[in-house]
Parts: sequence; structure tokens; C-alpha cells
Amino acid sequence: MSEMPKIRIRGLCKSFGAKSVLDGVDLDVQPRSSLVVIGGSGSGKSVLLKCILGLIEPDRGSIEIDGQDVLPLPRAARAEVRARIGMLFQNGALFDSLPVWENVAFGLLARRAIARPQARLRAIAILAQVGLADTVADLSPAELSGGMQKRVGLARAIAAQPDMLFFDEPTTGLDPIMGAVIDGLIVDCVRRLGSTAIAITHDMASASRIADQVAMLHKGRIVWSGPPTALMDSGNPLVDQFTHGRRDGPIQMELRR
Repeated sequence: MSEMPKIRIRGLCKSFGAKSVLDGVDLDVQPRSSLVVIGGSGSGKSVLLKCILGLIEPDRGSIEIDGQDVLPLPRAARAEVRARIGMLFQNGALFDSLPVWENVAFGLLARRAIARPQARLRAIAILAQVGLADTVADLSPAELSGGMQKRVGLARAIAAQPDMLFFDEPTTGLDPIMGAVIDGLIVDCVRRLGSTAIAITHDMASASRIADQVAMLHKGRIVWSGPPTALMDSGNPLVDQFTHGRRDGPIQMELRR
């Protein structure tokens, strides 16, 4: 018998006014595996993540985690589910007014799960896991390079040892070498924690490095899914145009009104 999906999404729909962003998304993410969702700008990737996180309320559909639909749950129960998810935001989303170690331990401190002295020690240990020295702990985010900020964001995402990890465009703004470094750290962290991961990206090299499975979102629907080894030769004209960056093909840029 196949293992129950860690995350199972069926018929997920979300519109903003007359604009349909998600139009019946179906997805399965197996335990301890990494799914990468690709797609063009405006295809609904970020909205999908926010719906799973509970930051946006979908119009219809179901989001099951460990076999339980989380959408009908009361607010407190949904907050408990969110606490099991670590998130690496696209631009880091670090708090400029806090030193690095407080950024890393922010969730633990907010939930009063740990005292401040122990939180600092925990943060330093986690920073080491993403290749940052303890001297970084007391710096402000503004003193860090873009790659270092991404590492701090990753450290914060894994601080509570979540069983689910989400990554929003993890290599955006990084040079190819640093992008590969961040991808390697993501893979290492996911494996070490045994977490289930979802990443969204338009970086094909990153998708190939991170993913156990890839799905493409187009016009609010999943139009293809498969292993990363098939990504550049999928046989699907939508995927082929996107992955090879071709101007001509079935994907046409919509004019904004």
C-alpha cells in the first residue's frame, strides 16, 4: 500500500474579484519528499503557498495534512498546524530591528517555547548548520550580504524543527554559485529533519537540485507533474516552452488592463 500523502490538495480554487488565480488545483506531496512548483509570474504559485499556510482563505477545495482537512478547523487548531511549518520567504523577510540570533529564534520566543539565554545558544547552533559563524549572531540583517540573509532566513525556518518546510523563490537575487550553495543547504536541512517540503521557483537549475517531484502551474491548474530528470524533456509543450525560455509557444504574455 502506498503511504498517505503528507499534504493532499483537491479542487483548490481562489479568485480575487473577476480574476481566477487557482482553478481546481490537485496536488499530493509525499512524506519526507520535496515538491517544486514551477510556473510563470502570476500563475498562482505564491497564492497556493499562502492558502496552505492559512494566510489566504481559498474559495473552494480541501487541504489535507496527515489526512485531516485543515480548512474547517477552528482558528486555534489551524494555528497549531501553521506552527509545524517553517517558511523561507523570497526576500528573507528578516526583522531589521532585531539582531540575527533573535531573527532565528523569533518563532520560539514568540511562542515562549524557550528562555532568551537558551534561545541565543539555540540560534547560534542553528546558524552553524547553515554555515554561519557565531560572530554573525549579534549583527543586524543590514550588515549581511544577500546570500547570508538567505542563510539566516533558512536558519529561522528550521529553528523549531518543523515537519513541513516551504520555500518561496529561494535563489532569487543570488548569483549562480550562491544559488547552488543555498539549494544544497535546503536539501541538507530537509533530509536532516525528515521534513516534507514545497518550493516554488522559476529557476530550473534550482528546481532540478531541490526536487523529488516537479509540478507546473499554469492558469491556475496543474498541467504537468513528473520527476526532475524529465523537466527539460517533458514532452508537454507548456513545460518545454517554460523550461527552455522560448518566446514562441502556447504560453503567451497577457496584457495588463
